[in-house]
Amino acid sequence: MTGPITNTASVSRRDFLTAAAGAGVAWAAAGPTSQTLAAPPVQRNGKPHLKLSLAAYSFRDFLPKAPKPGAAEPAQPSEMSLDDFIRLCADLNLDGTELTSDYFPHGFDEAYLIHLKQLTFRLGLDISGTAIANDFCLPAGPERDQTLAHTRKWIDYAALMGAPVIRIFAGTVPKGSSEDEAIARCAAGINESLEYAARKGVCLALENHGGITSTPDQMLKIIERVNNSPWFGVNLDGGNFNTDDPYRDLARIAPYAINAQLKTDVSIAGKRHDADLAKVVKILADAGYRGYVVLEYEGHENPRTAVPRHLDTLRKLLQR
Repeated sequence: MTGPITNTASVSRRDFLTAAAGAGVAWAAAGPTSQTLAAPPVQRNGKPHLKLSLAAYSFRDFLPKAPKPGAAEPAQPSEMSLDDFIRLCADLNLDGTELTSDYFPHGFDEAYLIHLKQLTFRLGLDISGTAIANDFCLPAGPERDQTLAHTRKWIDYAALMGAPVIRIFAGTVPKGSSEDEAIARCAAGINESLEYAARKGVCLALENHGGITSTPDQMLKIIERVNNSPWFGVNLDGGNFNTDDPYRDLARIAPYAINAQLKTDVSIAGKRHDADLAKVVKILADAGYRGYVVLEYEGHENPRTAVPRHLDTLRKLLQR
């Protein structure tokens, strides 16, 4: 239906459902490539609802670092496997676990992804999401083709193991390019990947992560070029803006958040400070956010002692 109903009394329930169904068929027939409106803030009903998860990156010094794509060598021996991390998340009484792609074992197959789905479910955990390494600022050529193929591959992986969202990155301005060119390429890469993600039922969340996402103005320039799709949003990272007032800037992108990560420190004008976690949680709540808050611990203390303490703080803030 394209216009307001001026006489609601004269519209029967059958007429309304017929019109609505017709609009839905037209949208489906047009396909995702026809959605040219800029991605809007997320529309939600209900009160804010924040669930707690933990990023595998928090235990990066304990987990095996996967070799780069195409590398032949296996990862070095490590103190903890991804299975161990999942069990730790259950021990910590979390709702979810974020399985960062860096820590998947070398040469894993579909059977391993199905195993992760089974293990997390039996432990009462959601796989709250995953994250990949991508650079959508690259110009046309083999490297760009490779990063787009890598993104599609991880969309397949996420769909198979039941991860609803992938944290994606924009990238940095390549040598010889302007920022405007990089932003246009990034939006084009997201739009191309979104078409595939929509068919697989996986959301893509653009993270504020330096490069051309260092400020909310840059983020919004990208967002306004991304097609209006229910499969796109922002991954709000509470510690990644390095501006004079990162909390002000987080509030500007919070309405677009479909995933959120909290760090225990924040950068203000180039200096690191303890994060005001209560302020970040309030920013999310004020935006009506409903979804996972993922602790991504990057401090120097042993995460085995630091992570449980910070999770206790977050539980109190989330009123769990």
